[in-house]
Amino acid sequence: MKIAIVGAGIIGVTTAWELASDGHDVTVFERRGAAAEESSFANAGVVAPGYVTPWAAPGMRMKVLRSLLSTHGAIKVRWPLAARDLRWMSHWQRACRLETYLANRARMQRLAFYSRTRLHEISEARELSYERSDGYLVLLRSKRERKLVQPGLEVLRSAGSVFREIDADEARRIEPALSTDTELAGAIHLPEDEVANCRQFALLLKREAESLGAQFHFNCDIAPLSRAAPRSLALAAGSDAVTYDAIVVCAGVASAALLRPLGIRMPLAPVYGHSVTAHIREPLNAPRSAVMDERYKVAISRMGLRVRVAGSAEIGGSLDTMNPAALQTLYKVLHDWFPGAATLQTGVQQWKGARPMLPDGPPVIGPSGVPGVWLNLGHGSSGWALSCGSARVLADLVAGQDAGIDLEGLGIERLL
Repeated sequence: MKIAIVGAGIIGVTTAWELASDGHDVTVFERRGAAAEESSFANAGVVAPGYVTPWAAPGMRMKVLRSLLSTHGAIKVRWPLAARDLRWMSHWQRACRLETYLANRARMQRLAFYSRTRLHEISEARELSYERSDGYLVLLRSKRERKLVQPGLEVLRSAGSVFREIDADEARRIEPALSTDTELAGAIHLPEDEVANCRQFALLLKREAESLGAQFHFNCDIAPLSRAAPRSLALAAGSDAVTYDAIVVCAGVASAALLRPLGIRMPLAPVYGHSVTAHIREPLNAPRSAVMDERYKVAISRMGLRVRVAGSAEIGGSLDTMNPAALQTLYKVLHDWFPGAATLQTGVQQWKGARPMLPDGPPVIGPSGVPGVWLNLGHGSSGWALSCGSARVLADLVAGQDAGIDLEGLGIERLL
């Protein structure tokens, strides 16, 4: 089939690869000047399937309120709040019910484990070499945090994650550079999880897709789809429409506006995150792989010769405005655990990205309900961890064959 994909983030690139691998004639359109320039650009890079869970969870509303009152709280609400943000928060609150949370958590983790397997299969088959390392360490600053994390460990057990509760001494043997000046009550070690450079992988896989005939067109802002001709694409600035056998929408937050003329109301909202990336000053003082500070929900990752610190979640505000308080928290956590690891005077990259989130958690993958229009969107903060599996699921559905996992709850009917 002749298939167009809108969006060349990690979701669009992996989708292009899978469809091209199946023999389709694939063309990708991206509004930015290169692949993986938005949410996929400078994320934490952590692939930890057991930690892929919905935001919408019992007790989450109180956690959000406490975070709003904390200087270094992980979640903030910023002004201005758009109407879509308010609608999203209303849907999110309703999805915090226990039964809804349990169902959505199972869906996301099922997809995350499948996706990690697919990531390894692709990397090995195509001999892709990118910045990555094994192991993930969740740091617990106090005995109280060790107690509070116990329900989360039950989640890991039920998901089939391999992990160990370890004391501070063993945590420092795994990550020798951890500062002894910061209190550490213990950690959760997940040896089968990993950290990898999402953007680097996306650029390598783009090249592999091109070797199979896929075409990528950049600086192409696509106009909203037309109800009269939903399988046709035209530029927002004006151009002749081109018709395809199928269109796959992978455009992140922008997907909602593209789909609206078709009568498809996607409750997508951007949840902003920040990261800081800096060159390593002394490798012995830097993390070997990835750690996550449980208190502040900040990840510190090794990216080759650089260290990346990523975290924060902001609802409202704008992509163009950095939040100084969020950046301050990232620098604080880096200094707490790995002081002197990075060169912060020059060459520091500060980044803010918009995670395209659905209020209940899981992405939507599959037919839109409009013939010829397919969806692969709404992955939120788990886009990298879910990307390869989501793309394979979408390609199987387009081919009319059974997917490798149970698809219950991943279709658009969940949101209707």
